[in-house]
Amino acid sequence: MTNASRAPRATSVAIGLPLSAALALTALAWPASGAPAPHAPGHGTGPAARVVADATLPDIPLAEFSNRLLPGTVADDRGVDLGGIGSDLYPAERPGEYWTVTDRGPNGQISVGKEKRRTFPVPGFDPAIVKIRVVGDRIDVLQAIPLTTASGKPVTGLSNQAGRDEAPYTYDARTPLAYNPNGLDTEGVVRDRDGSFWLVDEYGPSLVHVSPQGRVLARHVPEGLNLTGADYPVIESLPSILLTRKINRGFEGLALLPNGDLVMALQSPLLNPDKNSGEDSRTTRLLRFSPREGEVTGEYAYRFDPVGEVEPGQTKTSELKISALVALGGDRLLVQERTDKAARLYEIRLRHDADILGSAWDSTATSPSLEQLADPAAEGVPVPAKRLIVDLGTVEGVPGKIEGVAVEGTRTLVLLNDNDLGMTDGVGAFDANGRLVDSGVETTLVKVRLDRPIR
Repeated sequence: MTNASRAPRATSVAIGLPLSAALALTALAWPASGAPAPHAPGHGTGPAARVVADATLPDIPLAEFSNRLLPGTVADDRGVDLGGIGSDLYPAERPGEYWTVTDRGPNGQISVGKEKRRTFPVPGFDPAIVKIRVVGDRIDVLQAIPLTTASGKPVTGLSNQAGRDEAPYTYDARTPLAYNPNGLDTEGVVRDRDGSFWLVDEYGPSLVHVSPQGRVLARHVPEGLNLTGADYPVIESLPSILLTRKINRGFEGLALLPNGDLVMALQSPLLNPDKNSGEDSRTTRLLRFSPREGEVTGEYAYRFDPVGEVEPGQTKTSELKISALVALGGDRLLVQERTDKAARLYEIRLRHDADILGSAWDSTATSPSLEQLADPAAEGVPVPAKRLIVDLGTVEGVPGKIEGVAVEGTRTLVLLNDNDLGMTDGVGAFDANGRLVDSGVETTLVKVRLDRPIR
């Protein structure tokens, strides 16, 4: 086998260790600094809350980061730094340490005539699970695990299927890129007791089981997806109704329940039976999955608040999204509702009598569909009750586009934003030399103290 045909060797890279460590990346380690002063408390509809600490991720060139994990995968990062690790947040073994996950990497949209094209400025980027530690006011990267196929190749973040996913293009939207059935747009992460990871993905949408070393062990997708050519096991174990997911709005939130079950959230309502119905709907779905049984064991209708209540002045219902789920114990979940400019956290309970799995609402033949119902509860659909925990828009010091949420102790929230790797949409995202015009948005982690316990 020649070097050109050999798959890049994947490594779980430890960052910030002494030079004597075999896989040290001392260039990516930074010293600690003092903790910041707390911000003033907010005055929200829910319990009062205040930011008590914050930290930011220093600049790490994306090519340096990626090529340490999978040598030779990124020839040119176009001036992009590591970011986008705020797609989710899960507590690690030690206090102040967390598992995070990148999304599919730098991407944007450029209009060409009447067509909006999805760009992948660094197509060789491979999604990674990243372990971080908060030290004073900075975020240190401790370890990074690239996601790889059964044969050790990078999965990449590229679109999977023509006609279903957005066509991928180069940074300037001029040249088409090849689809990749292995590609993952990862958006959620939890770590199981055996050290393996579970991720959710927006393309399928899918639930992905990953070894401690980052190898994809199985990808669970909707029945009827017919994804062929993937270099890892693909299992059609999810309800076929999920095939109607909105592009770029598949699974986003993921939680690990105390009994080992997983709960995943569709970011937005399904386009069921059509686009207009999904765009106007305030009803999305949560699914419960049993790793032991290898199948979905529960499904729940989740009702968004009116968009103007989540983000005052916003009128587009389609801006509503779920980006995070956190298990609080038993059947209790913390659910994040957001737009790009506002976010709220609610508590719900997944009661057995609210399960709609296998009902008529799982059929595309049902009319009106679940998504078309103006008031599902009034039509006899069981909808879990919600309790507002905090309106993050009222808490001074919380950054925008929070996607990673964790809970420490009984009343401290840990929040991490997705900075989109400094990307913006449009032709102005890159300069005349093809280098990134950075948005200036940093990857920021904040801790928010509530005035009452939530677990």
